[in-house]
Amino acid sequence: MFAMSLGIVAATIGIAMISIGLTLLQITMSGLPIALMGAAFAVVLGGVGSSMGVGLAGEAAAGVIAEDPDKFGKLLPLQALPGTQGIYGVLAAFLVMFRLGMFAGQVPVLTVDQGWQVFFACLPVALTCLVSGIYQGRASVAAIGLVAKRPEESGKALIMPAMVETYAVLGLIATILLLMFGVNI
Repeated sequence: MFAMSLGIVAATIGIAMISIGLTLLQITMSGLPIALMGAAFAVVLGGVGSSMGVGLAGEAAAGVIAEDPDKFGKLLPLQALPGTQGIYGVLAAFLVMFRLGMFAGQVPVLTVDQGWQVFFACLPVALTCLVSGIYQGRASVAAIGLVAKRPEESGKALIMPAMVETYAVLGLIATILLLMFGVNI
């Protein structure tokens, strides 16, 4: 009982500290760190989705290759396919830095509102790449199972996880459009 009430007190203190921290962050922070947090979210969430998807597919491919090493060439694209979401996240981060003029050696001055605009513009690619990377990995696992049983169907097997890619690309396009036309900098 004591441990449970201690946990409640600790959680309450933690929530209070987070709310105070966010308030201070809002008061003292310019828009640049907020914008860069959006770029970081795009990279990190895209990378997490990709690494999980590639990991799932790699486990399945390793099992098939252990039984038949000649299938390596047909399985490698199926494992690599979920890795593209991480690339989209990095591309979005580069676009943010380009849009802010950081590659020209400038340190941009953004209002907090502008920072939040950039942050929210990065969310479509961040979230779609996280989710689609995982589900593309799962679709790749199923496709690897197909290739294990019927290697002649490897072309068809590649199309199934590639369909999941559509939504990562749509998230990237939404982020690009928002950064280019929706953010007032």
